Amino acid sequence: MSQGLVIAVTGIDTDIGKTIATGLLGRYLRLQGRRVITQKVAQTGCLSVSDDIITHRRLMGMEIQDVDRSGLTCPYIFPEPCSPHLAASLAGKEIDCGVITAATKELRQRYDVVLLEGVGGLLVPLQDNCTLLDYLQETGYPLILVSSPRLGSINHTLAALELAKGRGLDVLGILYNHFKEDNPTIASDTAGVFSRYLRKHGFADCVVDFQGCDTYEKGQGPDFGRLFTTG
Repeated sequence: MSQGLVIAVTGIDTDIGKTIATGLLGRYLRLQGRRVITQKVAQTGCLSVSDDIITHRRLMGMEIQDVDRSGLTCPYIFPEPCSPHLAASLAGKEIDCGVITAATKELRQRYDVVLLEGVGGLLVPLQDNCTLLDYLQETGYPLILVSSPRLGSINHTLAALELAKGRGLDVLGILYNHFKEDNPTIASDTAGVFSRYLRKHGFADCVVDFQGCDTYEKGQGPDFGRLFTTG
């Protein structure tokens, strides 16, 4: 039996829109007839079912699934709203990346695509000696990077592309979140910078615009097709 594809969705920072992007990607693939599920590496500041998973399901037009209730879609949930390694330590636990991988493997046996949402940016620690970037290098999952036109995004985005290239990861494209766009001239120029650096590192020149979730609550959502056809 063939296993489903895993795509990691990570952001250049926290509060950049990766949860909304993951949910909208899930909706898009579901409308394309794919059996798709989303997964979260870990959730902090939460007590039961992952808040981000709940957001994914709402955007995908789905109810909470049995795989959500069983913990497969978010193996680690901690109450303190801080970095996963610290939240785990404060709860008297340690994140075992093997547990996350095993949960993803089980989901891959049931679904065509697993969208794995990260935590914060690429260098957020999962353990004292393992960042999200280390984990993605180990698993080899291709990734989609969520960015925006806000001040500081160019530096953070180009740094993330450098990190991904240096670890041999494939970046399928950048989801460009216009939720808090203030200046269209800056937004257009920043998108051009992202395109140039995607090409510079040998990645697909794929920068896909999307808006805040309110824009898509009742609609189909953005067309993410280029992420899966450009190469």
